[in-house]
Amino acid sequence: MSNTHPESRPAARTAVVTGAGSGIGREVARQLLADGYSVALAGRREAPLKETAADHPNALVVACDVTRPDDVERLFEEALQRWGRVDLLFNNAGVFGPAAGVDEISLDDWNATVAVNLTGSMLCAAAAVRAMKHQQPQGGRIINNGSISAHSPRPRTVAYTVTKHAMTGLTKSIELDGRGYGITCGQIDIGNTATDIMDTIGVGSGALQADGSRRVEPTFPVADAARAVLMMANMPASASVGSVVVTAAGMPFVGRG
Repeated sequence: MSNTHPESRPAARTAVVTGAGSGIGREVARQLLADGYSVALAGRREAPLKETAADHPNALVVACDVTRPDDVERLFEEALQRWGRVDLLFNNAGVFGPAAGVDEISLDDWNATVAVNLTGSMLCAAAAVRAMKHQQPQGGRIINNGSISAHSPRPRTVAYTVTKHAMTGLTKSIELDGRGYGITCGQIDIGNTATDIMDTIGVGSGALQADGSRRVEPTFPVADAARAVLMMANMPASASVGSVVVTAAGMPFVGRG
């Protein structure tokens, strides 16, 4: 365990963003680059990552499947080889999984959702923590992308909801175990930002509600969600933002159902 005081760390300027090929991950990566970060953009498909990077000189594109330990290790090795340290991980890669209750979901679908949302997040966090412990100055910040479903589920989303509740436990464990190394971890729970995943569950056309009805729900721009992530990232090393909830105004979250 290090005696390094977190105030001695440099401002976080080197980041890894998973799921950077679309949605929240893409916008966060772009805002980090615009703010002066060097960013490793990770995702399964190289072409969308290149679209996100848009030839930015401080962007590093790394095709990576977060469910594969070797891919994750290579992602962080390439970032360390390029910049010598990792100051920030935005743990964002995730899937919504099938629409199913606990009595309906197949084991294969359950395992596939857990593999991306939970195990993939654990593998990336583990690689980031190892890098942050051994770099000098020591320390860094991890931001996990949770969900409103970490607080309150939608109907028939058992695999997604369970993984997002588990993400909260992962966040708290990393924050606790990282204390002595200048490593902080927080979670952002976002509700109804305007991304493709919202289309898959019908938010714009009528999302399933707890009473069985369908309701068109409000959304808000993905750029505003990314700004909240950037706020967390840019807090001084002496501060840790443990939890942020940001939703579309008026979405059925408080009093859901």
